Amino acid sequence: MINKNEVKSILLAGVGGQGILKASDIMCEALMAAGCDVKKSEVHGMAQRGGCVTSHVRFGKKVYSPLAKPESVDILISFEKMETLRYLHYLKKDATIIINTEKIYPPAVNIGDLPYPCNIVNQIQKNHDRIKEIDAAGLARAAGNIKATNTVLLGAAAKLISIKSDIWIDVIKKSFPTKLINLNLDAFQMGIDA
Repeated sequence: MINKNEVKSILLAGVGGQGILKASDIMCEALMAAGCDVKKSEVHGMAQRGGCVTSHVRFGKKVYSPLAKPESVDILISFEKMETLRYLHYLKKDATIIINTEKIYPPAVNIGDLPYPCNIVNQIQKNHDRIKEIDAAGLARAAGNIKATNTVLLGAAAKLISIKSDIWIDVIKKSFPTKLINLNLDAFQMGIDA
């Protein structure tokens, strides 16, 4: 996917506490190490209460704006299944969508005011056919810690971004304390393999 003459956009979306901002930081570091100009923007207003969190990552030879426009995102990485629906209007027709199968019910669902949407992937497939569902939370548990869900999703996205694996490994090693490096490297590889 890396063509430094062309600006590409990635949108990471989920809810507070899923490590979206950490994942976008790692992604930006890897893209910069690969020689790209990178801009990032994030929204995390109600993140501590389980609210929506997004991060736009844009990269290329020269990037002027950190925010992707509607219908311009190449990859959507959805950390929570329902959050995918909220950001479909940002996607290009040929965008790739990576969906964590984990469901985190918002307060309105928890108190019974609204149902959790059914058949989310079927709804998305009406307009997009490049969808990859991953049990990233399950893979993170298998790696040793559910908090590595974000690293699993980075691994899945890494296959689409085409940065050399040694760059990703170096950035991951620098991004975590020593005791968490191997766990996150394992989680990253599980995402690649998924």
